[in-house]
Amino acid sequence: MRTRTLHVAAALVAGLLTVSLAGCGSDDKAGRENFTVGLLLPNRVTPRWEHADKPLIEKHVARLCAGCRVVYANAEADAARQRDQITSMITKGVEVLILDPADSKALRSSIQEAHRAGVPVVAYDRLAQGPVSGFVSFDGARVGRLQGEALLTAMRARGDGRTVVMMNGDPSSANAGWFRRGALSVLAGEVTIARSYDTAGWSQESAHANMSAAISALGADRISGVLAANDAIAAGVVSAFRKAGVDKPPPVTGQDADLEAVRRVVAGEQYMTVYKPFEKEAAAAAAMAVALGRGESAEDVATTTVDSATRRDIPAILLNPAEVKAGDVERTLVRPGVYTVGQICVPELRAACARLGITG
Repeated sequence: MRTRTLHVAAALVAGLLTVSLAGCGSDDKAGRENFTVGLLLPNRVTPRWEHADKPLIEKHVARLCAGCRVVYANAEADAARQRDQITSMITKGVEVLILDPADSKALRSSIQEAHRAGVPVVAYDRLAQGPVSGFVSFDGARVGRLQGEALLTAMRARGDGRTVVMMNGDPSSANAGWFRRGALSVLAGEVTIARSYDTAGWSQESAHANMSAAISALGADRISGVLAANDAIAAGVVSAFRKAGVDKPPPVTGQDADLEAVRRVVAGEQYMTVYKPFEKEAAAAAAMAVALGRGESAEDVATTTVDSATRRDIPAILLNPAEVKAGDVERTLVRPGVYTVGQICVPELRAACARLGITG
């Protein structure tokens, strides 16, 4: 990765689009103010896609380009379906795509198809192979490091072993390896990885099955911590311990700050999650897509570059994630308005919320 700070992009991301990209009223751009942005998200298993990313991207595209519209499709974790969705959008005249690939490799041919049709592609949250025009995400290595560091802290505080089970993400996602490498940069040499599993489709059910197998093979009392790549996986891990009769599981990590995961963190069932401010990610993706739709360069809003397996120096914006443990919930999630106290502190968690000072 080669980093270069651009003042326009820095102001844009920091101020959530307080820097307007609407200065495109010249005659040669006048015809580029009414175009369609295609938004393709990968699944419904991860709650954030439908509940946060989709409405936020739609909001920011409308804010930047009043005459633009967004058409949406969800792949339902099916790469073949997403390929068909891309082809359909290109055929219907979409002029720029925001794509979170259901499979980072399998969508390469569709991105090539878009490129041939003159439709730029912004890879969103996960980097895809092929001629993408830009990339917007969070620093995946930092996500993994936050998870690994938190797990080490929790295990050292408990002082009852160094055996870890790694519950990785879907191997078809470029992010899964990114998170894993970040975590291992912290954990290597500090713990023993007794079992390591990939989780197809980031599925809670698959995670439950894999964690149950690890508990059966190792014994629940011999597992000192679980590196779970995201909150859906963490939910499967926690349910597997519960099914095995373990009331208090070892420290379990997560990612995405899903509402149910935040409740588990408050309840002490999940040690931590990683919050990625979706508002900033959506704003950055909308800015890049609108710039490309207007015929400008993604470099005008990028803050760095990244390499994929098929292309070097892709203009990118990589944002910083935040660790969320029980003591961070009020400051990181309630005060900024991500969730209300009422959403988090359901009746069975009111006592725990009071102890943590989660009052809003």
